[in-house]
Amino acid sequence: MNDQCGLPDLTEEDVLDAMRSMQGYVDITPGTFREIYALAYDLALKRVTSMGKAEDIMTAPVHCLRTGMSASEAAAHMAGLGISGAPVLDGQGRICGVVSEKDYLRKMGLPGTASFMTVVATCLTKPGCMVADMRTLPVDGIMSIPPVVASPRTSVAELSEMLARHSINRLPICDEQGRPVGIVTRTDLVGAMCGR
Repeated sequence: MNDQCGLPDLTEEDVLDAMRSMQGYVDITPGTFREIYALAYDLALKRVTSMGKAEDIMTAPVHCLRTGMSASEAAAHMAGLGISGAPVLDGQGRICGVVSEKDYLRKMGLPGTASFMTVVATCLTKPGCMVADMRTLPVDGIMSIPPVVASPRTSVAELSEMLARHSINRLPICDEQGRPVGIVTRTDLVGAMCGR
């Protein structure tokens, strides 16, 4: 490993192969190429880690749902707010799960990536409405658990990695007791990375 920036060591053959793959004539030595690469990587890493923390980009207050709400109440609440997902709080105000469109789709037997037209087509071709079965179901019965959360001090780079690793679109930001203090969405993250 390269002690300077944690990169795997580039072999002479790696560098020569890279230089050969470039269009035109490259007038640098493999050693200089490796040095430029390591410096560029360090600068990119510093740029990403200097973007701030969750507390710098999160949206607050957080629109939350409560355990015991019906799935239909939760859907109506989110629709009224124009959001596609929200944390679910227990009786002590701690996050115990997260509900999103993907959870509703999965409960209806559809993939989490199904489009609105897929829902319409399925409802129109199958007897009975697949959403009707969820009218009295509690939100606790469809929420994703355990919730994926972060702290206000989590770096923007870590937030990005967490959203990608868990294939989620929102990340509740919690205090030490597990109570929501904000939320970071993919949109917030893109804004931070683009300097908005």
